[in-house]
Amino acid sequence: MNIVIVESPAKAKTINKYLGSSYEVLASFGHVRDLPAKNGSVDPESNFKMIWEVDPKAASRMNDIARAVKGADKLILATDPDREGEAISWHVLEVLKEKRALKDQPIERVVFNAITKQAVTDAMKHPRQIDGALVDAYMARRALDYLVGFNLSPVLWRKLPGARSAGRVQSVALRVVCDRELEIEKFVPREYWSLLATLSTPRGDSFEARLVGADGKKIQRLDIGTGAEAEDLKKAIEAANFTVATVEAKPARRNPYAPFTTSTLQQEASRKLGFAPAITMRIAQRLYEGINLGGETTGLITYMRTDGVQIADEAIAEARKVIGEDYGKDYVPGAPRQYQTKAKNAQEAHEAIRPTDLSRRPRDLAGKLDSDQAKLYELIWLRTIASQMESAELERTTVDITAKAGARTLELRATGQVVKFDGFLALYQEGIDDAGDDDDSRRLPAMSEGEALKREALAVNQHFTEPPPRFSEASLVKRMEELGIGRPSTYASIIQVLKDRGYVKLEKKRLYGEDKGRVVIAFLENFFARYVEFDFTANLEEQLDRVSNNEISWQEVLKDFWRDFIAAVDGIKDVRVSEVLDVLDEMLGPHIYAPREDGGDPRQCPTCGTGKLNLKAGKFGAFVGCSNYPECRYTRPLASSGEGGGDRVLGQDPETGFDVAVKSGRFGPYIQLGEPKNYGEDEKPKRAGIPKGMSPGDVEFELALKLLSLPREVGLHPEDGEPIKAGIGRFGPYVQHIKTYASLEAGDEVYTIGLNRAVALIADKIAKGPSKRRFGADPGKPIGEHPEHGTVAVKSGRYGAYVTANGINATIPSDKTPETITIGEAIALIDERAAKGGGGKAKRAAPKKAAKPKKAAAKAAATDASTEPKKPAAKPAAKAKAATKATKPREAAAPKAVKAAPKPVAKKAAGKARG
Repeated sequence: MNIVIVESPAKAKTINKYLGSSYEVLASFGHVRDLPAKNGSVDPESNFKMIWEVDPKAASRMNDIARAVKGADKLILATDPDREGEAISWHVLEVLKEKRALKDQPIERVVFNAITKQAVTDAMKHPRQIDGALVDAYMARRALDYLVGFNLSPVLWRKLPGARSAGRVQSVALRVVCDRELEIEKFVPREYWSLLATLSTPRGDSFEARLVGADGKKIQRLDIGTGAEAEDLKKAIEAANFTVATVEAKPARRNPYAPFTTSTLQQEASRKLGFAPAITMRIAQRLYEGINLGGETTGLITYMRTDGVQIADEAIAEARKVIGEDYGKDYVPGAPRQYQTKAKNAQEAHEAIRPTDLSRRPRDLAGKLDSDQAKLYELIWLRTIASQMESAELERTTVDITAKAGARTLELRATGQVVKFDGFLALYQEGIDDAGDDDDSRRLPAMSEGEALKREALAVNQHFTEPPPRFSEASLVKRMEELGIGRPSTYASIIQVLKDRGYVKLEKKRLYGEDKGRVVIAFLENFFARYVEFDFTANLEEQLDRVSNNEISWQEVLKDFWRDFIAAVDGIKDVRVSEVLDVLDEMLGPHIYAPREDGGDPRQCPTCGTGKLNLKAGKFGAFVGCSNYPECRYTRPLASSGEGGGDRVLGQDPETGFDVAVKSGRFGPYIQLGEPKNYGEDEKPKRAGIPKGMSPGDVEFELALKLLSLPREVGLHPEDGEPIKAGIGRFGPYVQHIKTYASLEAGDEVYTIGLNRAVALIADKIAKGPSKRRFGADPGKPIGEHPEHGTVAVKSGRYGAYVTANGINATIPSDKTPETITIGEAIALIDERAAKGGGGKAKRAAPKKAAKPKKAAAKAAATDASTEPKKPAAKPAAKAKAATKATKPREAAAPKAVKAAPKPVAKKAAGKARG
C-alpha cells in the first residue's frame, strides 16, 4: 500500500478515486506544526534555531498517518505546489521521523497543478524530493514574522495604548493607505476651464473638438485658470471661422491580456464582480478542489496561488479549438500566444489560473455551481480564452482644426477611434478602477483637409482638480504588487487583518485610513522608519526569493535583519509615553488640528476656551483632549475635519433656544442639545446617538430634534398604568414596558407609533417568551461539501462566527474570518468537534488542561498578516478561562487586565498581538 498525503479531506477523497485501491490518500488538514508562542521559539543567539510544536488538533491526525505509514510500501507527499505546500510536506515528514514511523520506505514528493485524473496520474510518474531551498525560504519568512510580531507589537502596546499589533508586511500595507489619506488632506484644488465646441461638416455630421492652442501656444489641461481667460477665448471662438487643417488616421493593434495570476484575479474579481480578495480566494479554492460532475469530483480550475502567466501547451491547443468553434477561424491567431511574467520576484513555477478543461464552457455548469462560483469560473474562462484570441485592429483618427478670428488663430482637435476588427474584444475587456477619459472611443465623421466647418454649440465649463482616489481593495493589491511587498497569496489576509484591527475601514468600496491606523503608522515612521519603507521591504522580499532559489543562506538574511531591528527595539524602551505622544502630536498636527475659519489658534479648546488641545492615549486608543482635564472634559477623535469629524451646529431648539449640534466624541458621533454652561452644576447636556448605518453628515435639524426627543412616552399601559416608551437602542428601534422590550417591525415608526400598536407588540413579545437567541438565525453561506456530513456553511451566531454541517457546529478561531476560512480548514474544525461527540445540541467538551492566558494570547504576536494561509489556531484563552474558573479566578481574569493596562514587561505583553 502506498500512502499519499494531501492537505484537505476533499482532495483526499477525490484523489483516492483517481489512484485506485493500491493507494491510501490521507489529509493533514493543513499545517501540522508551528512556532509555539513563547520566548525562544526563534533563537537569534543560536543561529536562529527554531522550535516547532505539533498543534494539539493535528496530533491525533499525525498519529493516524504514522500508523498508516509504518506498514506502507511508499510515502508520497502531494501537498500544494507552492512554498507553503512544500513546507507542509516537510513538517509532515519531520514529525514522522520523530515518531520513528519511517523505516526504509521510499519518500517521494509530487505536485499537480490541477485536481483532475490526468494531472494527478501524470504527477505520480514524475516524483522528486522535497525542495530544501523552498523550505528554507518558508522558515525565513516564518522566523521574520515571528520576530517582528513578538518584539514590535509589545513595544506598541506599552508606548501607544490602544494599538493592537504591527507586522512586517501588514504595517507597510497600512502605510500605503495612510499615505494616500495624507495626500488627500494636503491636496489643494486648482481651478481650470475647458472649451468644447460642437462642429458639423457640410454633410451635417456633428462631432466635438477641444481647444488645444491659441496664438501659437499650446493649451494644456490646466492652462486656462480663470473665468476671465475662458470668457476671452469663448468670444474668439464664437467669432471664428473653422477649417480642417489635417486629418491623420493611424492603424493600431490591441493585444489580449495575459491569463490570470493570483493578484490579477483578485483585482479583476473586485472590479467586475465586487468580490473582496478574501472572498475571491475562498471561491477559487472551492473551484480548485472540485465539484461533483457526473458522480465524480472534478477540479474546475488550476491552482489559484501563482505568479505565473504561462499555460500548458495542451491547454493552448484546446483554447484555440474552442475559439475556432465559437468565433470562427479569423479569431484564431496564426501562432499560439506565449506569456512571460513581468514580476521581478515571481517564484512560483506552475501555470496561470485557468480552467482545467477549456471545452467546459460556463453554460455547461449551469445549476451545478452557486451564483458566486459560476461568476468567478466564467471570469476565469473568458480571460483564458481571450488570451489566445487574435488582436483587435483599430484605427485612431486625429483631426486638427484651425479657427480664425480676426488677428487671432485658435487650434482645436478632435480624436476618435474605430474598431476595424474586434478580435479578443468580442469576448473580454478588462475592468478599470476609476472612470477614465474616453475621448478616443468615439467615431469621427469623414472629413478632408481644407474643408470648412460650422460651429453649432460651444460649452465653456469650470472644473477643479480632484485629489487622488482612495484605494479600492483591487487597486491596493495592484499597488502592493508594484512595490514588491508581500506575496500574492497573502494580499487577501493582509487586507482582512487591517480591517479586523480597525486600522482601515471599507466604505463604498474604498479603503479609508482610520485614526487608530494613522497613529500606528506615525509611531512606526518616527521610531521604526526603516521597517515601513517600501524599498526596504521589497529588498527583503528579493532576499527571501534568493533563498528559495538556493542563492543565499536563510540564516544570513535573518542575521542582517535582526542586528538592526533589535537595536531599534531596544532604543525605544526608555522613551516615555508622554514623549511619544508629543512626537506624534507634532507629526499629526495638520491632520488633527484643522485651521479655524476665524484664524484663531486651532489648538484652543472649544469648550473652556483656555485649555490647549493635545494628543492623549487611553485604553481604547489615541484621542484629542483638553489640557485643563479634569476641570474640562472635552474630547474628540483625531480627525478634526471631514464628514463627522468636527462639531456642526444644525440650529436652535425652539423650546430652550439651545444649539442643536452634531459632535464627535471618543466613541463616535452624537447629537447634543446645548453646552455645559447652559445647565446646572449637577446636570449634563442631553445627548442622542446617531442610528446605526447613518452618516453624521446625513443628520439634519428636524431629524436631530426627533432623536433628542427619544426615548419618548407613548402612553400608559391599559392594564397596569405603567408607561410605555419608544426609543432607539443598539439593536434598532423598540418599545419598552417595565422590563419587556419589543423590536419595532417593518412599517412601524419610532417617532409616531401609537399606544394600541405598542401594546400589541409588547403582548406579542410576552406571548413568545424570552428569546433563546439574542440574534436572529443566520441562514449561512455554503462554502463546500464535507466528505461525510454534506454541505458546509458559514454562519453568524450569538458568540461569533462558526461553521456547520449536518448539525455539527464548530466555532471559527480568532485568527480566521468567515471570509478567509477555507473548506479544508472548516472540515478540520467540524471533524474535531464531531470527534468530541459534538452535535447541534451537544454541550461543549470541557478542556482537559487549562492554558495560561498570557501564553495563549501570545500566539498571535508571532504571526504576521503576511504569513501564508495556515491551519486555524485554537482559542486557548477561552479554554483557560473555562478550566480555571473554579479554582483560579484571578488567573482566569488575567487577559482582561493585560488588555486594559499592558505591563511594561516584554515577555508578559508579547502574547497579545498578532503580527
